[in-house]
Amino acid sequence: MILKSYPDSGPQPHEVSIHSLTAAPERRPFEFVDLETRFDPELETLWTYMRQSTRPSFNPRLLAEFDQWQTDIAAARSSGAMPIRYLVLGSRFPGVFSLGGDLDLFAAHIRNQDRDALVRYGRACVQILHRNMRSLDQPIITIGLVEGDALGGGFEALLSFNVVIAERGTHFGLPETNFGLFPGMGAHCFLSRRLGTARAEQMILSGRSYTAEELYDLGIVHALADPGEGRAEVERYIRQNRRRHSGHCAIYAASRSVNPLPLGELEVVVDLWADAALRLSEADLKLMRRLVGAQTRLLDKAA
Repeated sequence: MILKSYPDSGPQPHEVSIHSLTAAPERRPFEFVDLETRFDPELETLWTYMRQSTRPSFNPRLLAEFDQWQTDIAAARSSGAMPIRYLVLGSRFPGVFSLGGDLDLFAAHIRNQDRDALVRYGRACVQILHRNMRSLDQPIITIGLVEGDALGGGFEALLSFNVVIAERGTHFGLPETNFGLFPGMGAHCFLSRRLGTARAEQMILSGRSYTAEELYDLGIVHALADPGEGRAEVERYIRQNRRRHSGHCAIYAASRSVNPLPLGELEVVVDLWADAALRLSEADLKLMRRLVGAQTRLLDKAA
């Protein structure tokens, strides 16, 4: 599947460059390497796309950019520079939303028995997801736009959004158990609250891939789009629901109050994940490496 790549030609109709809305300090807001942002004032929507030139995963640079991105959004919304009511995250990588964690980095830390590094990485991930789950403590509805496969941490990240809109035929999976680990950046916490503990464990332990259609039936995906129509479906969703924005924000806030997910709970699971990672054998690490190799070959074919 080839994704549209219009931003290089400038803003689309009703969209403006982020930089035109702000002054130019030493570091301009929303100035990133691996994230692309456009604000649509008509829909009051900030469109953001991951645009990594390497394996599309949550490496340390992308995590640092996400942290700054969230800070920029909160500042722009609070100051009135951008009246953001909807926040959309997608990917520019053909056929892939995200492959999840940085497996090469994991393997290096595991071989060095560097627990602190694993914990720092995991906590950086869950802090971003927890803030996203809370809509940055702003009256913002977050939307995950899935135009390609979401695996491991990519799937976990989507669970932190208010709304997930996916193209038919895309796949979601938590493959970590295939190499002796488990998804430690939120999957168990988010899925247990949505599906119950038994169903969440079943999904995690299976290590299998799920289609967007299957997750729609489970209520994890909220709307389906035909291939190539993901962005258009997001726009339709926003146009149909914008008058209900305030009510929807209140409903999501109420859901967080009824079934809260403290950051500390996510961090405890990260600690358990780090301990489990350090117990992996060399054979497990070889399986992890094979997975990276298989993904890389598929990406090369898609390029």
